[in-house]
Amino acid sequence: MQTAIAIAGVRKTYGRLTALRGIDFSIRQGEFFGLLGPNGAGKSTLISIIAGLTRMDAGQVSVMGYDTVLQFRQARRQLGVVPQELVFDPFFTVRDMLRIQAGYYGCGREAWPWIDEMLERLDLSEKAGSSMRALSGGMKRRVLIAQALVHRPPVVILDEPTAGVDVELRRTLWEFTTELHRQGTTVVLTTHYLEEAQELCERIAILDKGALQVIETTPQLLARHPFRFLRLKLADGSVLPESLRPMVVGEVNGAIELKLESGKHPIAGVFVALRDAGIAIEDVQTREPDLEDIFVELTGEHARPQEAGA
Repeated sequence: MQTAIAIAGVRKTYGRLTALRGIDFSIRQGEFFGLLGPNGAGKSTLISIIAGLTRMDAGQVSVMGYDTVLQFRQARRQLGVVPQELVFDPFFTVRDMLRIQAGYYGCGREAWPWIDEMLERLDLSEKAGSSMRALSGGMKRRVLIAQALVHRPPVVILDEPTAGVDVELRRTLWEFTTELHRQGTTVVLTTHYLEEAQELCERIAILDKGALQVIETTPQLLARHPFRFLRLKLADGSVLPESLRPMVVGEVNGAIELKLESGKHPIAGVFVALRDAGIAIEDVQTREPDLEDIFVELTGEHARPQEAGA
């Protein structure tokens, strides 16, 4: 499979802060790729370098074979970026802004049917004649997505596209993006909603403190830590035995969650300890580790944000 984005030895510092520490990996054409990490990990810096907005101190990046420094125009033409920030020109209508954006990439009237199709697919048709400043935050986010795709780039980077948006927009975005991916578009996703990455991404890279911690397929990543979780809801007034307390990782809806390592903490041993202590159980559940658990293991930080509406 050919390479969509190649990143080799990329380093970037801001004064005394090292944002990227020699990053090396590649993203394959047609791949749905996740780029994850806690705040300050270096994700946004790396995306800015790929897009040609920030100069790296060392290393090389290419998009669809075009060097992002030596062949900037060709490389940028291959790329569509949906930024985190709501950046827009308030003086144009939605349709006019998309047509102007198409013109920046040398696309003429032949792009207009595609613009109309995106407006319909992203539920923007009724807002096509509206000024950008008259739109809600969720609608502006939809326009930014259309703007990134107006020149039909073979590679799309979605930088926190669903941060702070409602469930309807999130569903619309993923349906549209999944269809683009099925048609061959390479999609790179950064998100703090790790359930999205787990569901959508074929391969995932995790950055932390400017370094690449791991890059694996999603199944490989989920299978890399041999543990599972046991949730216990004890009878009122019951206290967990001292022998089980080192396994406690938190509390969920009134139930105590234990982390059980394979071969070290058998579930049967937990029940024996509870029985010997005379503790009654009201409810019990088990679950396999998800991407959030793996993320915490690798970075020591939680990534799951509070849900928000647009």
